[in-house]
Amino acid sequence: MTEETPGFEEKPDVPSGATPDDAAEAVETSDEDSTAPAGDATDVALLAQLDQARTALSERTADLQRLQAEYQNYRRRVERDRVTVKEIAVASLLSELLPVLDDVGRARDHGELVGGFKSVAESLETVVAKMGLQQFGKEGEPFDPTIHEALMHSYAPDVTETTCVAILQPGYRIGERTIRPARVAVAEPQPGAAPAKDEKKSADEESGAPEEG
Repeated sequence: MTEETPGFEEKPDVPSGATPDDAAEAVETSDEDSTAPAGDATDVALLAQLDQARTALSERTADLQRLQAEYQNYRRRVERDRVTVKEIAVASLLSELLPVLDDVGRARDHGELVGGFKSVAESLETVVAKMGLQQFGKEGEPFDPTIHEALMHSYAPDVTETTCVAILQPGYRIGERTIRPARVAVAEPQPGAAPAKDEKKSADEESGAPEEG
C-alpha cells in the first residue's frame, strides 16, 4: 500500500518519449475534463432560474391584465350608476314642476299669459327644456296606451281607429323615459261601420259598372 506524498499533485500519464509540449497539452486536456461537469450544472441551474422567472412574469402579467379589466368594469359601472342617479333626480324635480307647467298652459289657452307672468313662464319652459323635458300629445294622433291615458271615450263616424280627439293634459318625457302620460279623450269608429277605404272601393266599383239597357 502506497502513501501519497504531501505537496504533490497527481499528474496525468505522459508517454516516456513525449516532448514538453505534449506534456503541457495533456495537462490542459485533463483540466478541461475535470471542469466540464461543473459548467453543465451551472447552465442547467441558470435555465431553471430563467424558466422560473418567465413563469413568474406570465403570472404577474395575467394578474395585471385581470386587475385592469376589473378596474375598467368598475369605472363603467360607476359612470352608469352616476348617470342613472342624475336622471332619477332630474325626473323627480321636473315631476314636481308639472302642475306649474299645466297652470302655464291653461293660462296661455285662456289668453292670460301676459306681462311679467309671461316672461317668467317662458323662462321656466326654457329651463325645463334644457334639462331634457319634452311635451307630447296632439289631437288626431292614434291612441297608444303606452304613452296615452284615456279619460273620456266616445264614438265618431269620421275615425277609422281609436284616435285622440282632445288633449286634456299633455304628456311629458325625458329622453325615452315617460314621466307622465298624455291624458286624452278618445273616439272609436261607430260599431258596424265599414272602413272608409272599403266604402271608397265600393263607390268606385259602382261608378265603373255598366248601365243596364
